[in-house]
Amino acid sequence: MDGERTAVERRSIDIVPEAERHGSVRSLFTVWFAGNMQITTVVTGALGIALGLSLGWALVALAVGNLFGAVFMALHSAQGPKLGIPQMIQSRAQFGFRGAILPLILVLLMYVGFFASSAVLGGDALHAVTGWPDVLCIVLVSIVCTVLAAYGYRLIHSYERWISLISGITFVVLTVLLLVHHPVGASVHFGHASFGSFLAVVAVAATWQITFAPYVADYSRYLPRRTSTSAAFWWTYAGSAIGAIWMMWLGAAITAVIVPKGADVASVLGLAPAHTGDIVSVVLILGVIAINVLNLYGMFMSATTTLTAIRPFGVTTRLRVWFVVGAAVVGTAVALAGRGDFLANYENFILFLAYFLIPWTAINLADFYLLRKERYDLAAIFDPNGRYGNVNWRAMAAYLIGVAVEIPFISSSFYTGPMVKHLGDADISWILGLIVSAALYYVLMRPVVRAEQAAGLFREESEALT
Repeated sequence: MDGERTAVERRSIDIVPEAERHGSVRSLFTVWFAGNMQITTVVTGALGIALGLSLGWALVALAVGNLFGAVFMALHSAQGPKLGIPQMIQSRAQFGFRGAILPLILVLLMYVGFFASSAVLGGDALHAVTGWPDVLCIVLVSIVCTVLAAYGYRLIHSYERWISLISGITFVVLTVLLLVHHPVGASVHFGHASFGSFLAVVAVAATWQITFAPYVADYSRYLPRRTSTSAAFWWTYAGSAIGAIWMMWLGAAITAVIVPKGADVASVLGLAPAHTGDIVSVVLILGVIAINVLNLYGMFMSATTTLTAIRPFGVTTRLRVWFVVGAAVVGTAVALAGRGDFLANYENFILFLAYFLIPWTAINLADFYLLRKERYDLAAIFDPNGRYGNVNWRAMAAYLIGVAVEIPFISSSFYTGPMVKHLGDADISWILGLIVSAALYYVLMRPVVRAEQAAGLFREESEALT
């Protein structure tokens, strides 16, 4: 078992046969708890105050957004054991073999952005310990992520399990110190809050969760197919929601009572007892690695899925390693180029993602749970001439219309839609995108799926795996 854990993963975007399935569904809790117990999540929570809310309303908005958004990412997680394939390659069943390239490109941009932003914060933490140049620190953190991502699924799960424990203990101590030594309780008040600002913070938190959706099933796809949907959902939901709410609340509290400019690595280290700052810095670095290895692994999966749709080829172990290294180089380069005005760039980035990820997640979940109800022809997903076709124009129409419906209701630093002022500056674009794209896809695809059922074209996963 230990040898298998430390061996380079053989699977990439292909189906995981039942004979290779392993692990406990409880491991999903530690993967997503560890993925959220890190400095990037704390910085995201600081946006609750930066966007104009009091601490009380910021805590409520961050909780509401995470509890709502985690529903969608956890529903995606439950797809992994049922299908045994990575999340984004399953999009071929909705968008077509090559039509899935559109959401894949957008997801790749997301991975690069999140990898870069986390690499900057990890580099800051390493710099705090060593005093080495920022550039060197960012590169070194990225190298560790590259090694873990190259080895793959088993080693990633083992790493996340330990970091879940280490980060949990460390942040318990830091949270207690914050509450004891700073007037957090006195700062929690519910004064006037604009509806627009409240919804903006909800959107930030919900988007944080939904950005996990394109790769969440990658970390459940090796679980036995008998794993219940509800178990996969709740272990994922609990880990991600608890970890994210805790860290975002910490970031909001730090910003409200200690550092008005926003939580960062230095502000978190300031909570540490004397002479323990280096220990906390190491934990922050380990936490950044915990999330960035997931981002890098997702970059590899999405890039492979995209390129094999353009020109089918086999992914050998050596090619896999080169893909991971190439993705790490791109993400690190972006981190080095954009590390200057980090907080402003990061706020714009995560809000921008919602407008494109929401319609995708709505379509994927509507197809899996409402239309095809977990039943797919897995062989056809890998066949450019299969029955899912090259491009599913119904799905493309639902996706593009979903994005178009959002545009008049967008409220951001780079664009404000004409309907925003009529809603008290509230941004409801992501809510409309979710509802419209799911409903439209369901209506357009229902006749197609009924025809498939009538023709007996559905194929159980077990048949496709034999």
